[in-house]
Amino acid sequence: METIAFFNLKGGVGKTTSAVNIAWHAANEGIPTLLWDLDPQGAASWLLNTKAKEKTRPKKILSGKTPIGDLVRPTDYEHLDVIPSDFSLRHLDQQLISQSDQGKRNLIAKLVEPFGENYALVVLDCPPSFSLLTEQIFETADSLYVPIIPTHLSLRTFEQTHEFFKQNKLKPKRLHAFFTMVDRRRSLHRVMLTHPPKMLKNGLPTPIPYAAAVERMGDYRAPLPSFDRASPVSRAYAQLWQDIKATLKEFSA
Repeated sequence: METIAFFNLKGGVGKTTSAVNIAWHAANEGIPTLLWDLDPQGAASWLLNTKAKEKTRPKKILSGKTPIGDLVRPTDYEHLDVIPSDFSLRHLDQQLISQSDQGKRNLIAKLVEPFGENYALVVLDCPPSFSLLTEQIFETADSLYVPIIPTHLSLRTFEQTHEFFKQNKLKPKRLHAFFTMVDRRRSLHRVMLTHPPKMLKNGLPTPIPYAAAVERMGDYRAPLPSFDRASPVSRAYAQLWQDIKATLKEFSA
């Protein structure tokens, strides 16, 4: 099983839409895939037209009183399941601190591990912050993918993430940035695409263009390629999935 995560300190950069579309592409290839929506906003859950059966109780999940498998819900797509989020996950960090020996044990890794029996790929959609939760996600994921708009402020969030990994000995080579919401009419976007900063040397080559088609995911409450495979942005996500597969040992052959 491979575990991957989509993360950015900044919201509104295409993190969740990328996680949903990549999970769909994996499942569409017949790879048993689970997307765990760990963002209290629950956008990935909403886009996949799923919701938790009942209010999530982080304390019971972390203590094992609620088996994590009980939270899994099917989607409308073969080979793709989801653990939906709800707003109660905003308390997950507090529970991690109280139940993981002040953060010494990685409870997220412990919860993810059993899914290897049923899934080949687990996709984690992360909240946009540094916290004990995201630290444990960073330790758990085999690879992390960071969407970046080609601007200096967006690039700075990647710098901060990269520095955090270095300071905490979290193997920064597992970080793979990729450009999103690219508008080639903007000179700065064109410059960054043509001459990517050196810190993005482990980045993915396929940029995701800015396109209104992505907003239609909200109209359909569905992954983009499930209703549109012809638009440039949909084709870009298909290629991005190929880029991601090349970084994963289990699927790169």
